[in-house]
Amino acid sequence: MHSPTGPDTARSRPALSTPVALLLAAGAGGLWALSAQPRGWWPLLPLGVAALTVALHGRRLRPRLLIGAIAGAVLYGSTLAWLTGFAVAGYVGIGLLEALMLATAVGLVPTARTGRWSGGWWSGGWWALPAGLVVLDAIQTRFPFGGFPLPALVHSQLDGPFVLAAPLGGSLLVTAAAATAGVGLAALVLTRGRRRWVAVGVSVAVAGLPIALGATVTTDPAGTLDAAVVQGGGPRGLRAVFTDPQDTTDRQFAVAEQVTGSPDLVLFPETVISVDGEIAGSAGDARAAALARRLGTTAVVGVVERQGSGFRNAAVAWGPDGAILGRYEKEHRVPFGEYIPGRELLERVTDLTTLVPRDAIPGEGVALINTPAGPLGVVISYEVLFADRVREAVTAGGQIVLAPTNAASYVTEDVPAIEVAGARMRAREFGRTVLQSAPTGYSVVVGPDGTVLAQSGLGDPALLRETVALRTGLTPYARTGDVPVLILAVLILLAPLTRRRTNGATGE
Repeated sequence: MHSPTGPDTARSRPALSTPVALLLAAGAGGLWALSAQPRGWWPLLPLGVAALTVALHGRRLRPRLLIGAIAGAVLYGSTLAWLTGFAVAGYVGIGLLEALMLATAVGLVPTARTGRWSGGWWSGGWWALPAGLVVLDAIQTRFPFGGFPLPALVHSQLDGPFVLAAPLGGSLLVTAAAATAGVGLAALVLTRGRRRWVAVGVSVAVAGLPIALGATVTTDPAGTLDAAVVQGGGPRGLRAVFTDPQDTTDRQFAVAEQVTGSPDLVLFPETVISVDGEIAGSAGDARAAALARRLGTTAVVGVVERQGSGFRNAAVAWGPDGAILGRYEKEHRVPFGEYIPGRELLERVTDLTTLVPRDAIPGEGVALINTPAGPLGVVISYEVLFADRVREAVTAGGQIVLAPTNAASYVTEDVPAIEVAGARMRAREFGRTVLQSAPTGYSVVVGPDGTVLAQSGLGDPALLRETVALRTGLTPYARTGDVPVLILAVLILLAPLTRRRTNGATGE
């Protein structure tokens, strides 16, 4: 058995005092908050990981949980402030839940050790922190209420080098690469001598390899598309129940009337036309059909169909002859925005249900519409934040991804900026152009490499007209999804426990 005061231990720094560690945890949360959208200051994510790594060094489970909770409280307390415009109780509840999830992810990082492995690869377990953050990202896209990735750490990385890993392993691999770079920075502080340079070298290799490999991934060109993206403009910060849906319809079509020539595609926002019953045969059908015929184009329009006590949220395509070609109905609904979880209970204790009087009916079917403009992958609004929805569209044959949305209820730019970040990440992951149309912004055209080709302002009418790339072929991430990176992260978290059992069995 090796003494904890032996030469190996001398090569690692002692744990910081508790007050200093807690200040570092708060600083890490603050750095991550500053890196979040709409700022997107990507270097602050690895810097925050470095600060949190140093704070965690040498600490057991309870202090790690406290450190994670403080970082989470600062991060989510600031980045979820936009929720107070809807429900203060919701802001507090979701903020506490997200902070608890971050604390749990930090708690998964193995307990500090002394002895043979002190100061080495698994010193204090801090090399497992990137894996813990990967698990956190994966859980946030699935829980609560089917996922709430607002904000996700990875949204800070759109303009940094780590996003190059996206087509290889998706947003989870981007998070892992950025966090590993942060651990490498922490190694400069936490280790000494030869171990320091070994740790830094390994972190550079582990973070750099996905970047190098991801940068070589391409999809295949399949021509171009003349696309017009419509944004009607109008007031922001108003819930749908307090607005006249006809006003929204009129504003969007007023901008669409400015389209000239014969584009291949005209994309309208989400929830442009509202009807009782089905869209076919309605006045909204006639209006969209007339536009499509006049321009000789495929027009995709967001439609709300009120049916009984619920409604359907669909993207409907009209062809150049004015006939309805197909539709996609939104599957991943927004909790407390499009449906109320536990509605019967909440109706007794809150007036929140009056803001969402009807629950959206979940859609079914594949996220693809075949049109004369080509096979169009479609996700609606919130769904652009979930890679599995876009993956379905792309693997079904989508050569471009449409993301009609409606973020007009939000006063600040936080949520619109997060949606743009989601669109850019999906473009990177799948090598597809993404067109996002919003009634009051942000509308955006994103190239297959995640580059913003055109973007509207907030609130103003806008018409974005771009010739964009169509693509075929699947990236490695489109073929595998999150499973490989998630399995690797879990194995990394379990590895120190396996090593302990082995050492215990050999009497070390």
